[in-house]
Amino acid sequence: MIQVGLSTASVWPLRARSGFEMAASLGFDGVEVMVWADPESQDVTAVRRRSRETGMPVLALHAPCLLITQRVWSPDPVVRLRRSVEAAVDLGAPTVVVHPPFRWQRRYAAGFADLVAELEASSGVHIAVENMFPVRTPRGRTVSAFRPSVDPTDVGHAHYTLDLSHTATAGMDALALAERMGERLTHVHMGDGTGLAKDEHLLPGRGTQPCAELLEKLAGTGFGERGGQVVLEVNTRSARTESERAKMLSEALLFTRLHLG
Repeated sequence: MIQVGLSTASVWPLRARSGFEMAASLGFDGVEVMVWADPESQDVTAVRRRSRETGMPVLALHAPCLLITQRVWSPDPVVRLRRSVEAAVDLGAPTVVVHPPFRWQRRYAAGFADLVAELEASSGVHIAVENMFPVRTPRGRTVSAFRPSVDPTDVGHAHYTLDLSHTATAGMDALALAERMGERLTHVHMGDGTGLAKDEHLLPGRGTQPCAELLEKLAGTGFGERGGQVVLEVNTRSARTESERAKMLSEALLFTRLHLG
């Protein structure tokens, strides 16, 4: 059975606590904690307490690698990734999600593949490197902020995260990317997008991405037996009330479980 989790990013601007509570009330299998400006997301003790209170296990930890989290835990990206893996071990989370290095992080980028392999070997945690998207300039050019590219299969890692909002923004074929990732695909950020030059994270089924097809494919390829996880990482900022947010997340959860069979 493939576990379906809720990213705490899906309840932003609410905090991690709300993510745990909503995941429990809606019947998710667990939570992915996005480590960012929310102080509770950075506090392993607080996260453990929320997990115990709600009965929601931490399925994954998203390392602080966004532009707005470049000083969370440390200004050094190597330290941030090591701290993320240590936190995952403390919380019993089998997966850490991480982005490829930014282009200006030259030293980090040069040793990134070796660092990921070393941390996986020493911790037993899957470090699933995520596909990203380029930035489009006003003149229509695309520029990648990541080294060596937005596609982690260009380097090769033991584990990957496939994000369908990112494939939409990048104009990438999500099913072809999943094929390249093969059995190394162990984590999916389920969302959607229309191909606009921004990271939309729509509810699955509301954009142009092959969300249903991917889920059905995962269900028939041993993804769950390999410990694969599907996590809803969607944008619910338009919700005006808690009940509206719950309705949006319920729809996304139903869509995901339906197509996983």
